[in-house]
Amino acid sequence: MDGISDQKAKLRRAVLHRRHGTSQEIRDASGKRLADAAIDAGIVQANATIACFVSMGSEVPTSALLDHFLDIHAQILVPRLGSGLDMGWSRYSGAAGLVDMGGHRPAEPADRTLPADALAQASTIFVAALAVDRLGNRLGRGAGWYDKALRYRNQESRIIAICWPWEFSDRPVPHSSFDVRVDGVLTPRSFTPIDKLQDARPYAVQ
Repeated sequence: MDGISDQKAKLRRAVLHRRHGTSQEIRDASGKRLADAAIDAGIVQANATIACFVSMGSEVPTSALLDHFLDIHAQILVPRLGSGLDMGWSRYSGAAGLVDMGGHRPAEPADRTLPADALAQASTIFVAALAVDRLGNRLGRGAGWYDKALRYRNQESRIIAICWPWEFSDRPVPHSSFDVRVDGVLTPRSFTPIDKLQDARPYAVQ
């Protein structure tokens, strides 16, 4: 691996190690707080089309957040992970419509898969993150799904990362030129918009 890839892998290991220490009780409570933070910030308006992910494992649970979006009659697109790095989308209608995909994959709706360019309909896109810095650089799991999917977004859309509060910090996140920066960070504690007018200094490999 090159220097940036090494730094990303090291940071992923550290983040996942800490995540695994969170209890189910903490995760459940944090999922509710995540929805409350989104409501307080008014991130999504009624009847909007948005994209969000179905959480899995040690991620901040998104079930309460998705329920809120349904309550305000938002049209919700959730990922359908195909073979390789291809990502499609399906419309989310509630947890009862999800199918367990097994392995290290999130649950998915059972209905038809929409093409990758369906993402262009979304005005706000919520993405999973392991770490985010103050410039909006985001660390994902390394599979590259979002890197490919975000090519189809509407350029006017907002990208909001979801992570645990301690994963959003001043510490620079290693990133490559093709990594897409986010416009804001939502945690169980609060929503923080990212000022992209800041000077985006390059990450220096140590």
